[in-house]
Amino acid sequence: MKAKELKIMNELDSENKMIELKKELMKLNSQIAIGTVPKNPGKVGQIKRTIAKILTINHEKNLSKNKKEESKRNE
Repeated sequence: MKAKELKIMNELDSENKMIELKKELMKLNSQIAIGTVPKNPGKVGQIKRTIAKILTINHEKNLSKNKKEESKRNE
């Protein structure tokens, strides 16, 4: 997924997407551990990058919320 698409998702949608991606990554990792070659080996890296994007965007959103709340308190 593109970062632009992830930024417009709300918290619940991004959390659900991350859970779905982690399940898919677990399936692929178990296939690799067994010794079978996954259909698309590049998919593992792609899933990991997407999970990292989601975590980064969520962290940025939380930081911006905290800054807004802090500035309101200081007024």
